[in-house]
Amino acid sequence: MDANKETTQKPDVETFVAGFLQREAGAEAVEVHSCKRLGGGAIQENLALDLSISGGPWAGRHTLVLRTDSPSGLSISLSRAQEFAVLKVAFAAGVKVPEPLWLHRDQGEFGRDFYLMRRVGGSAAARPLVRGDLTTDEREALLAEMGSELARLHQVRPPVASFDFLSVPEGSPALARVAEYRRLIDAIGRPQPTLEWALRWLELNAPVGGETVLTHGDFRTGNYMVEDKRLSGILDWEFAGWSDPMEDLGWLCARCWRFGAWEHEAGGIGSAEAFARGYATVTGQPLDLSALPYWKVMGTMRWAVIALMQAERHLSGEQPSLELALTGRMLPEIELDLVQEINAIEEERARHA
Repeated sequence: MDANKETTQKPDVETFVAGFLQREAGAEAVEVHSCKRLGGGAIQENLALDLSISGGPWAGRHTLVLRTDSPSGLSISLSRAQEFAVLKVAFAAGVKVPEPLWLHRDQGEFGRDFYLMRRVGGSAAARPLVRGDLTTDEREALLAEMGSELARLHQVRPPVASFDFLSVPEGSPALARVAEYRRLIDAIGRPQPTLEWALRWLELNAPVGGETVLTHGDFRTGNYMVEDKRLSGILDWEFAGWSDPMEDLGWLCARCWRFGAWEHEAGGIGSAEAFARGYATVTGQPLDLSALPYWKVMGTMRWAVIALMQAERHLSGEQPSLELALTGRMLPEIELDLVQEINAIEEERARHA
């Protein structure tokens, strides 16, 4: 090594955050009491911070979450600055989300962008929730809460000045998704006949018309917090975008997000009808579920594309990971779900023909 060549060492998280907040919060001093990594997050990293701010308008004890990038990510996900902008708009719209507080745009001194938000109480663990002791009434009440929160989000319509990074679909949001997924599959460069067949079905059966609203893009069990059997916060906004409002419900109801509770269509919790009732309390109009089977197929297709892309991160050497490799191994099961879902729709049509 050249002895004259200068080397730089990135500061540790606690030291950097303390200095960053001292400047941003106008504080005299910031002390980080604890910093620990939260579970989950194959695409993003989340750190729980317990800290004290001395002096200035933010003086006091704070429990925050720092959200930043994992070593590699998906090209279809938002950057942390973009996600922060979405979170601010959702919070302003009254959606139950962690309050976004400060954004750090990296200039090389830390190595990654991040933002800080308040930490909400509860747990996002999916399997304990869907297999827990919730009564039928408690399950339906939780889904109604989820429906009302998504309805508030879906009141946000284009254009939004701070969302110059989000493209608005031209024409049908469904057809825009088909084109996007076909492009992503083609980029991987390996034949995927089952997925191509399902994409063609989605293209031929795309709903006509429909609204374009701000969608969460990853609203499912595991991405929201529950405390005392009530919804306490909606997390993970890196896939937000302009789309059909039914895309969020189709993703929630896709078989892949029931965590073994197959009998509970909506996220392994309960019925889509309960979600629709909560949605209608905000919009004042019944939620038409007739397009839900189509959007469940679209959700399953999306999961297939993500599984392919996660596997590619591992196989390419970009991020060797057992978790990513195992996600890729799920593809045959996802393809079977696609075939069965499409066949069920076609059989139902034939019965009513």
